[in-house]
Amino acid sequence: MKLYYHPASTTSRPIALFIAENGVACDLQVIDLFTGEHFQPVYEGINPNHLVPTLDDGEFRLTESSAILKYLADKVGSPLYPKDLKERARVNERMDWINTQLCRDFAYGFIYPQIFPTHKRPTDEIHAATIAWGKERAQAWLKVLNDHILGANNAYLCGSKMTIADYYGAAFAALGELTGGDYSAYPNVKRWLGNMKQLKNWKKVNEVIDGYGASLKGSPLEAL
Repeated sequence: MKLYYHPASTTSRPIALFIAENGVACDLQVIDLFTGEHFQPVYEGINPNHLVPTLDDGEFRLTESSAILKYLADKVGSPLYPKDLKERARVNERMDWINTQLCRDFAYGFIYPQIFPTHKRPTDEIHAATIAWGKERAQAWLKVLNDHILGANNAYLCGSKMTIADYYGAAFAALGELTGGDYSAYPNVKRWLGNMKQLKNWKKVNEVIDGYGASLKGSPLEAL
């Protein structure tokens, strides 16, 4: 198998973490997003969406991160993606929630416009309004995550046991650290992220994005 990815990509890192933690035999090939490699003809032939990650497994190809993570977990028989119908449905629900709610407003509405030049809005007024809207929405979703999905008793997104939903969600939830957020208003989220950061490969998988975040310190960024 081969995974086309970038180590700073939020959708790539959960898969890279799963591969590293579970010893999955998979070649990792970096697609340089910062030089536009994902728009070049060679990669367009692999993924016409011009996005990472992409998984190749022989003649089979997947281009959506959530689907890739589920596929890999099933392929290696990981208990992180339970077979029980209701338990699996809960994992799927959490991953869909991350993808359709938190990711949209937190990543694309609040964090990315501040840290990636390609997400800069056309005018200062529109840019500021985008960030303000994204922040308000992101805070609402983080409150749902803190108060209802995790609560005081859940160590992980689906209860007491880690699942691939945690691999997937932690990469998105941790984005707030890039602009100086400390999650003090969301203690259950902070506790959960602390649990995820105990994984032996967390630091290595996240070293590129953490380094990029360090380079942003001192910039006029809006925190949570």
